[in-house]
Amino acid sequence: MQDKLVYEYASIRLVPKVEREEFINIGVILFSKRKKYLAMKYQINEKRLQAFAEDIDLEAIRDHLKSWELICQGDPLGGAIAQQDMAYRFRWITAPKSTILQCSKVHPGLCEEPEGVLERLFEKYVL
Repeated sequence: MQDKLVYEYASIRLVPKVEREEFINIGVILFSKRKKYLAMKYQINEKRLQAFAEDIDLEAIRDHLKSWELICQGDPLGGAIAQQDMAYRFRWITAPKSTILQCSKVHPGLCEEPEGVLERLFEKYVL
């Protein structure tokens, strides 16, 4: 039996009006140092979002999420942050922010394969 691996995850939140502190979970980001795994999964439910905040700029949100994906992947198009090690990139994305995209507190867990955990967390907290 394989040893369980420590992972950390956070929910990705869309906060249309930061001053109101209301949010919708739109994704999950997961990091496992031993597995050398950093990935995120997200989905914007446009109908739900329009009911929540009708004047939101969906294209700007998609652009920000794409940049976070590039950072997760370590892609040079993700800029200087994407060139840092995985732990740094995860901590940078999940750091507290007062912006339209925020992350929940980071939560730990144990698993054998982080890919499946990311899927399960996404289904549980986003869908």
